[in-house]
Amino acid sequence: MSAQGGTRAIIAALLANFGIAVTKFVAYLLTSSSSMLAESIHSVADTGNQALLLLGGRRARRAATPQHPFGYGRERYVYAFIVAIVLFSLGGLFALYEAWHKWADRHGITSWQWVPVTVLVVAIVLESFSFRTAIRESNLVRGRESWIRFIRRAKAPELPVVLLEDFGALVGLVFALFGVGMTLATGDGRWDAAGTAMIGVLLVTIAIVLAVETKSLLLGEGAEPAEVAAIERAVAAGPEVERIIHMKTLYLGPEELLVAAKIVVPRCESAEDVARDIDAVEARIRAALPVARIIYLEPDIYHAEVGPAEASGRREN
Repeated sequence: MSAQGGTRAIIAALLANFGIAVTKFVAYLLTSSSSMLAESIHSVADTGNQALLLLGGRRARRAATPQHPFGYGRERYVYAFIVAIVLFSLGGLFALYEAWHKWADRHGITSWQWVPVTVLVVAIVLESFSFRTAIRESNLVRGRESWIRFIRRAKAPELPVVLLEDFGALVGLVFALFGVGMTLATGDGRWDAAGTAMIGVLLVTIAIVLAVETKSLLLGEGAEPAEVAAIERAVAAGPEVERIIHMKTLYLGPEELLVAAKIVVPRCESAEDVARDIDAVEARIRAALPVARIIYLEPDIYHAEVGPAEASGRREN
């Protein structure tokens, strides 16, 4: 569900941003407003970012190979990290540079004065529809988590990325409207530069948040505590396992969890009995947590701890 919802949100954002980027750039050509130029580049960056997310999702579906035996699920994280870099450089740093340039050349908006305001208001409406789509699709998988926790804990990167981009786009449009409006009211182009600088700081901040969260996914995150508890309950639900010695989990992709555990099994008459019991445990784990697709269970026999004297005697023997 998260993959389908993420794709819908990405496509909605891509279509909206492409149309908005063209409109904003035309407005910049007519008015020479730095806020409009910064917003134009911002929308171009967002459009490219959504294309990158779609590409990452497509490449992640490739079948496993001998060189990549666990598949390509993490490609979605790689492309999400590239999105953060693009947003930081092409969006944020360009806006800050344009703000500095406009502050030095502080001309006001003397022609087509109604165009930037009209374009920005229409863009706010369009971005609101895109943002609403991202919120609706995120609510299907967010559950009762707060928005901050959802963005920090989501294993599928697409919805958090689109949410933050759309949020940044809406706030950036408000900043641009403020800068353009004050420039039109006062004739002082420094307000336009201030609005552009605010857009740049906003985009750099969002890009850093995205980079930090995506870096964690790239390094490899384990299952959430609730997921670990569900696995442990599934393992202990039958007589096949006496206890878990240790267990490690790792997300190979947003919808693929690796589970590796060393377990204590009761003494059996044959290896066939052990194999059958392990198959039963694996089936319970997958039923409890469908995302646990790759499971390795190592059986062991539990030995009670012995005292130093007894252990020393065993070594002597």
